[in-house]
Amino acid sequence: MKVSIGTNIMKGSWGGGNRFALSLLNHLKNRNWEVTTDLKDKDIDIILMTEPRKNSKTGAYNQVQISRYLIKKPDTIVVHRINECDERKKTKYLNSFLVRANKVADHTIFISNFLEDLFIRKGLFYNKDHSVIRNGADSEIFNKHGKKKWDGRSPVRVVTHHWGANYNKGFDIYGKLDLIKTINGKKVEFSYIGRVPDNFKFRNCKVIAPLDGKELSRELRSNHIYITGSINEPAGMHHIEGAMCGLPLLFRNSGALPEYCGDFGVMFDGPEDFKKKFAELLENYEYYFNKIDEYPYNDYLMCERYREIFLELLEKRKFNLAKRRLKYLVIFIKEIGFSIKYGFLSKSRKILNRYFGCKLKINYNWII
Repeated sequence: MKVSIGTNIMKGSWGGGNRFALSLLNHLKNRNWEVTTDLKDKDIDIILMTEPRKNSKTGAYNQVQISRYLIKKPDTIVVHRINECDERKKTKYLNSFLVRANKVADHTIFISNFLEDLFIRKGLFYNKDHSVIRNGADSEIFNKHGKKKWDGRSPVRVVTHHWGANYNKGFDIYGKLDLIKTINGKKVEFSYIGRVPDNFKFRNCKVIAPLDGKELSRELRSNHIYITGSINEPAGMHHIEGAMCGLPLLFRNSGALPEYCGDFGVMFDGPEDFKKKFAELLENYEYYFNKIDEYPYNDYLMCERYREIFLELLEKRKFNLAKRRLKYLVIFIKEIGFSIKYGFLSKSRKILNRYFGCKLKINYNWII
């Protein structure tokens, strides 16, 4: 069995999508599956498209390269993992672009019910074969080993971490937390691990450069509570890693956070009530500290579900190869057309802007 995972796997701290690809690659290889991250081999059984945006460093290929591959080998199965949306960063092109890229897919995997509901509710998917597989973190790295419970007297240490520096990651909340010195009569110490938006400055928070792997898990375990204020989070890995390191969760009622964090902490709605909910979590700290032992989202369960889906799709594989080859030929031609059109408009915009000071708006749905 040969699977291609469409991710350029990076070393070091590089976000949740990178860790997902590495976990799945290792899981499949440990079960004697052949795994690649490109489309060079001519005998690939399953292609997993993870990041179709051309400007992403982690995206190994997209619908253009996949459709070209399927013209030559139309019996290959294509799975598309959707882990993003416009709502997350207030963009205007991404949802429709993902739907366009999804035309090459035989099966779609959403990483949360939030994303599934979002795309289906907006009518962006019609009778498309799909499923939901939630993210999971590596339990060999992110775990409670050596984690000590807060004693209720010493300063309570709160932490969060993000690779991306978008303000919607929760900086409206983190900015307010930065100013809180005590809560319920207990001193508060706040640490932020990762990158910070431009023109945003903490006053009291301890800012730590991005960490990865065991360094990150050690730093997380040195704290008592994990907070995430992310808005319209499609799923994320940060809160999962915090929970698996034994930290009760203080999380925002937004995006996929409620379905992931659920019974393992206290939920707040926004800046208005998060301090009250923070106090509530402290009052019930021992209960949530013990409850976090039941947290279910690890990488083994996640990767096993992907493997099961792959096997199910292979078992059902039965294609009209001529019809399928034609389908992907049409998709490939259309994508080349989009590319030519976007390239022309992009060059036109640069010329007009350079010589005449004109600004030409481009529909980013054409990006491949």
